[in-house]
Amino acid sequence: MLSLSRLTTTLFATFALSMGAAHAAPIEVTASFSILGDMVREVGGDRVTIQTLVGPDEDAHGFQPRPSDSRRIGSAQLVVANGLGFDDWMIRLARSGGYKGPIVIGSTGIKTIAMAADKHDHGHKHDDEHGNEAGIDPHAWQDVGNAQRYVSNIAAALIEVDPAGAEHYRANAERYQGELKALDAEIRKALGSLPAARRKVVSSHDAFGYFAHAYDLQFLSPVGVSNNAEPTAKGVAQLIRQLRKEKVPAIFVENISDPRLSERIRAESGAVMGGTLYSDALSTTAGPAPTYVTMMRHNLHTLMAALTSAPPAR
Repeated sequence: MLSLSRLTTTLFATFALSMGAAHAAPIEVTASFSILGDMVREVGGDRVTIQTLVGPDEDAHGFQPRPSDSRRIGSAQLVVANGLGFDDWMIRLARSGGYKGPIVIGSTGIKTIAMAADKHDHGHKHDDEHGNEAGIDPHAWQDVGNAQRYVSNIAAALIEVDPAGAEHYRANAERYQGELKALDAEIRKALGSLPAARRKVVSSHDAFGYFAHAYDLQFLSPVGVSNNAEPTAKGVAQLIRQLRKEKVPAIFVENISDPRLSERIRAESGAVMGGTLYSDALSTTAGPAPTYVTMMRHNLHTLMAALTSAPPAR
């Protein structure tokens, strides 16, 4: 028989092990879309499990939540959304599903900019169902400097939910911030070499305003902030005339957009098709942009390849 002291020691050890196992259980995080999910993964590491409601190569603007999505949020300990009107459906879904935990808005604290469509409208019909906050461009992550703010916000939220992992989250955030700073410098150096005549391009929708603002490019688009916006014939014709007049060299499609309109504009303007850019979603792991860093680097290389070789539009 076990002595009382040995029995007590055994029970205490068993209790300690069970508490350690419970403590080691990963924090369940639900993010609205793939880019945020990747940022959470970088900061959280093995202390988190992540679900994203809008997956790789999917468009968050037109996302229609399913009943199962409400259950997925309900089981989470932390919900991560972009804010700025990009994923308001996430906030509504969390509230309607009875979620009581914290919701971190990744874009909190950034300096916002107006939508490109408000500054230079090519006649598209606006769709406000998945719109923006008072004309604000919600695609803030396209500026790598803003992405660093997202990381800080995510790290702070994870520490609040899991204080025992604070050092883990801080260390991961610091490492990732360093990687993002190097990426930002890489983008600035490469695009800084382009002459002024090579700094105008066309993309499928107005998703690159922050990128343009940060790295001194101009993006034109036949539709607005959402792929659900419908371009008008007059607006498309106006854009084609502008491309010819200003000799814009390249047009880019996006991984979440139908390429047919871009192909029509290319054919009528004389610009070349520069390739695919990733705007609102990552690629699958088999694609060229499965993480935020690889997405931004892919976009940089795609832009540079086209803008340094494409002839000007007719």
